[in-house]
Amino acid sequence: MNYVTFCKNYYAVTGIPTNLITEAGAIYSALSEQLHISTESPYPLYPSDYNPEFRFASPDIVYGSVQIEATGEYIILGPVFSVPVTDELVRSYMHDSATPLKYKEVIAEALASIPRLSHIQFCQHLVFLHQCVNHKEISVLKLLGQRAPQQLRQSQQHLKSITENMENKKMHNTYQFECELFQFVQNGNVNALQNFLKNNTLQLEEGRLAKTPIRHAKNLFIVTAIKTAVLGAIPGGVDIEKTYQLLDLYIQECEALQSLEKIQALQYSMILDFCQQAGETKIPAGISREVYTCMNFIRTHTNESISVNDVADSIQKSTSYTMKKFKTELGFTIGAFITRCKLEEAKMLLTYSTKSLAEISNYLCFSSQPHFQSLFKKQYHMTPLEYRKKSGVMDTIRL
Repeated sequence: MNYVTFCKNYYAVTGIPTNLITEAGAIYSALSEQLHISTESPYPLYPSDYNPEFRFASPDIVYGSVQIEATGEYIILGPVFSVPVTDELVRSYMHDSATPLKYKEVIAEALASIPRLSHIQFCQHLVFLHQCVNHKEISVLKLLGQRAPQQLRQSQQHLKSITENMENKKMHNTYQFECELFQFVQNGNVNALQNFLKNNTLQLEEGRLAKTPIRHAKNLFIVTAIKTAVLGAIPGGVDIEKTYQLLDLYIQECEALQSLEKIQALQYSMILDFCQQAGETKIPAGISREVYTCMNFIRTHTNESISVNDVADSIQKSTSYTMKKFKTELGFTIGAFITRCKLEEAKMLLTYSTKSLAEISNYLCFSSQPHFQSLFKKQYHMTPLEYRKKSGVMDTIRL
């Protein structure tokens, strides 16, 4: 099979960016071909026990891979988004893919054309691709289990429990259980939530909500989703509009499902997704929301020539106020943090890309290549090229 042609056709039919890579480098990238620019995919190859594999670049950006057995080639799907593509999401993607800012308009247009998919819908594509190229079957539930190893077991337990409860008319859950569950979501601690679900069979029950098991499960899902969003995600700091967009997406997908197993799998995925979204908003102890906002602004704008004034504008405060608060809470200046973030980004590019020093210096908006090299050596006690050699560039391949 000609897998380049296969990837081109899959992208044409689905609208999902489809890529073909090997450990030696990229063979084909749908977005690169469409936009006539080279992009670096934030999907490193490394030994994995999973095929296919489902991976998060962030809570809003997901990728997946299918290894074509006996060929050394991988089909990479993504990026795919479960929420509308915003300016912030475009910047995040461009930052992760090391794409120069001058391409922002065409990148934004391309990303906006990618169909919105929930995690389960995306997993279904990976399952289908795996069957096409490897002639093997895997369940969506098992693929989702990569994210939480106990998810498969718990979903199976939940399916059994809900069936037994419906038969025995045991339709009410404890208030305490719900309080604990939604508090874990609000706290944004995915590992703690996973442990909680591992030790407690998920039984969010609201009495008999319909005459048939499928309709009951869908109604139960809707109730659970609303509670998770309103009692967990929003109090946990997730943007209200974003929360309701995700809520709508999950409910719409649930309505299209026709099996208890898939509904339960979607329910687990939904709860973990909202928890991870809340976790992204958490502020480290001892840091104010204003300073944390400044730090995030700087981290996501390393490929721009930002100033202290730009940072102050991000929290709508004066420059003097912002500089003093930043220095008081963190012990170093805004300028020093900007430089540190740019240099950390440079380390990533030196390790995972083939960009030249001039390209990296230009991308990160240093005043000149010699200035970049001087700052790098001062910070890490070695030149950028020495660091690249030490890190083993291209041991991990990116598109």
